[in-house]
Amino acid sequence: MNKSIYFSIFLFCFTITVIAAPTTDQRSFRISKNLRIFNSLFRELDMFYVDTLNYDKMVKSTIDKMLEKLDPYTVYLPEDETDDLKFMTSGEYAGIGAMIMKKDKDICISEPYEGMPAQRNDLRAGDIILEIDGEKVDGLSVSDVSARLKGTPNTLIKLKLKRFREKKTIEKEFLREKIHVNPVGYSAVVSDKVGYLLLNEFTDRAAIELRSAVNELIKKHQIESLILDIRNNGGGLIDEAVKIVGYFVPKGTEVVTTKGKIKDADRTYKTPSEPIYPKMRLVVLTNRASASASEILSGSIQDIDRGVIVGERTFGKGLVQNVRPLSFNGHLKVTTAKYYIPSGRCIQALDYSHRNEDGSVGRVPDSLTSVFSTRNGRKVRDGGGIVPDTISKDERKLNIAYYIFAQNLYFDYATIYVHHHPKIATPADYTLTEDDFKAFTNFLLEKNFTYTTQTEKYYNELYESAQYESLDSIAKNEFSALKAKLIPNIASSIEEHKKDIIELLSLEIIKRYYYQKGEIQFSLRTDKDLKIALDLLKPDGKYLKILNPQALKNELEAKLF
Repeated sequence: MNKSIYFSIFLFCFTITVIAAPTTDQRSFRISKNLRIFNSLFRELDMFYVDTLNYDKMVKSTIDKMLEKLDPYTVYLPEDETDDLKFMTSGEYAGIGAMIMKKDKDICISEPYEGMPAQRNDLRAGDIILEIDGEKVDGLSVSDVSARLKGTPNTLIKLKLKRFREKKTIEKEFLREKIHVNPVGYSAVVSDKVGYLLLNEFTDRAAIELRSAVNELIKKHQIESLILDIRNNGGGLIDEAVKIVGYFVPKGTEVVTTKGKIKDADRTYKTPSEPIYPKMRLVVLTNRASASASEILSGSIQDIDRGVIVGERTFGKGLVQNVRPLSFNGHLKVTTAKYYIPSGRCIQALDYSHRNEDGSVGRVPDSLTSVFSTRNGRKVRDGGGIVPDTISKDERKLNIAYYIFAQNLYFDYATIYVHHHPKIATPADYTLTEDDFKAFTNFLLEKNFTYTTQTEKYYNELYESAQYESLDSIAKNEFSALKAKLIPNIASSIEEHKKDIIELLSLEIIKRYYYQKGEIQFSLRTDKDLKIALDLLKPDGKYLKILNPQALKNELEAKLF
């Protein structure tokens, strides 16, 4: 090979290197250049734009749009959202301890938390907020009203409320308090020596509260098995997930590794202490809304073969965020790494770094996923969440029951129901009567309840396209026949989906008397995933067979010989 060819190859490689990996000086120049462009543009707008500019809003929306192009988890939090950041990590805020919502033109209490100031001072779901500290809330958004309800602990708050069928307005005065939302939503014994625990989030007390609840179940009921429910748990702090895994596996067990652009983002998390429950049987319930720290917990438990996962495939969020301080007390929550569980797999489902031409994000196809092995040799895959060992499906479909929910009609009827029923049976025994169901049906008819299905919306779009292309007259009869079938018959739909309607209405009613814990207790009565978990944990169940099929096979062969 002559010198000119060597030189050509060298020049080509050098060119590729320069394009692919800009130097520090080049990066600094690009950053400086673009910031100067933005600064000069902003000043020109301020000087010449015809209307007055809202500087804070413009900059915030610009930053939001920029970060939106990266991933949904990298976000800017200005100073006035610092309380939200604290709540995300600690589950604490100062206020009255109630959820609020927009209903028609009003802001009302949607759910007071049991034992919190709002509930102790007899604020009820359905109460309409008229004034806060003497100022009317007309025209305010939910976030505006929420901000006014919050404040410094031990400061007085004055509320003026309108209550269902009360002629006079109601006035309440009490102190705001530091509100701590326990990450353990509910715990109970659900079968002989089987405990159940619902973990809602991984805040900074998640591990402590879980340990306390499990210890209480052991003390009172001598449980030997635990069903840990992390369905709809969107995650939180990695350290808390690692601590919880550490309650069940030996000290020093690797749980998750993070890998990022900079060295500081690379870290391996190991269990910090000796296990508290080394022999307790463990079943973890997941669904499509179990994400991030929930997937670290369930994925590592699966990889280590320490427990059985039951439910739906998890969300697939394998991205790690850190919070970085900014000027003027703002913060940047930024994605810094991806995480990998003990088998070596990453469970990130969506590829935000390589978007489609239309800007959409592609899911990692099954054909591109890789096979990994658990500690006992079971096959698992990466690229799309944690696939449970026993898969269940939510077979419920979108029907009239959910359109009733979307219009807050269960909520409205529950307010009426409570007015006529001072007491009801416990969540374990409550049943909606046939008369109550008929009363609710009449309520819907009186409200002239109707809805437009998604299919009907698509039909309207199709028909408009057909008109535009002059095809509507050709298929006139077919369009008419299809439309007749798509328009819902309210009465028959109510009867057809009676079971779903009763379930959702009962849950709303139960909350009014027994709050969040009562709602959970009632829903567990018909929980399919819970039933699967209980069957697995029976003495003749498949728990051990799933975790270590080879060991079970060897044991059976030994017995035969």
